[in-house]
Amino acid sequence: MILSIIGIVLGVIAIGLFIWLKNDQKMSNALHEGDLIAAKHAFEALMSDFNNYQIETDRKIAELEKQLDIKINNANRRMDKMNKSLPSIIGQVVGQIEFAQDRINRKI
Repeated sequence: MILSIIGIVLGVIAIGLFIWLKNDQKMSNALHEGDLIAAKHAFEALMSDFNNYQIETDRKIAELEKQLDIKINNANRRMDKMNKSLPSIIGQVVGQIEFAQDRINRKI
C-alpha cells in the first residue's frame, strides 16, 4: 500500500514536472521568437540602409564622372585653341626677333 502511494505521488510529481518543463519551454520559445523577429527587422533595416547607400553612391559617382568629362572637354578645347593660335604667336616672336636682329645689324 505504501509503495502504491509512493508510486502515485512520484507519478503526480513526474507529470507536474513534465507540465512545468513544457510551459517553461513554451515561454523560452516565445522569447527566442521575439528575439528572432527583432533581429529580422534589424537586418531588414540594415539592408535598406545599405541599398540606399549604394544608390546614393552610384548617383554621386555618375555626377562626378559627368563633371570630370565636362572639365576634360573644357581642357581639350583650351588646348585646341592654344594649338590653333600657337603658329601666329610663334610668327610674332620670330618677327620681333628678326626685327631686333635687323636693328642690331644697322647699328653695327
